[in-house]
Amino acid sequence: MSLQLNLFEGPAPGSQPSAAPCPRPELVRRPGLRLRFWPGWLSEAEAFAARVRGEVPWQQESITLWGRTHPLPRLTCWMGDPGCAYTYSGVRNRIEPWTPAVQRLKDRVEAEIGVRFNSLLLNRYRNGRDRLHWHADDEPELDPWAPIASLSLGSSRSFRLRPRQCRAGDLAPLAFELGMGDLLVMDPPTQAHWQHQVPRRLRIEDERINLTFRVVRQG
Repeated sequence: MSLQLNLFEGPAPGSQPSAAPCPRPELVRRPGLRLRFWPGWLSEAEAFAARVRGEVPWQQESITLWGRTHPLPRLTCWMGDPGCAYTYSGVRNRIEPWTPAVQRLKDRVEAEIGVRFNSLLLNRYRNGRDRLHWHADDEPELDPWAPIASLSLGSSRSFRLRPRQCRAGDLAPLAFELGMGDLLVMDPPTQAHWQHQVPRRLRIEDERINLTFRVVRQG
């Protein structure tokens, strides 16, 4: 059985249990894993989802595995400051400038987290058939000591995490739903010790947009 949201240690002192956004994050701690979670953090999520969907120059990149080229099972876009290039799965991403809606979201996430992000990977899951395979965001361009902030817009999707050294008989992956306006921060050293994925869910027909704010090392 998958581990669900009740594994979080609970709201920080002073927060109120309600459907409203938590003023302070819920926390989860495991060996090598540090997460902060604000459910329903963005109250205007639906309006922002429509703006981001229309503003962003979405692309479907392809990757080559074992000599065969495959389209990524999702649409993507890489935004960032000049010089913040990023390569993953053999894909060299073109840097797109910040759009107005994304810039506003970036400013608000930075104010909440207290970190300045210089880059962003957007993933657009058109339906439950689009997915993200097991991986860690540990490419050499990324600052390993900076958090990665993930903001969800649109349909809820499962988000799973497992230790890199996963063996038969270990506990099932951590699993919970990320819904409209949820903010999840993966603090270091999470990427060094854990992997994450968004699995396929064939019954889901609605789309989800995920924004993962990052810090790229420059120079």
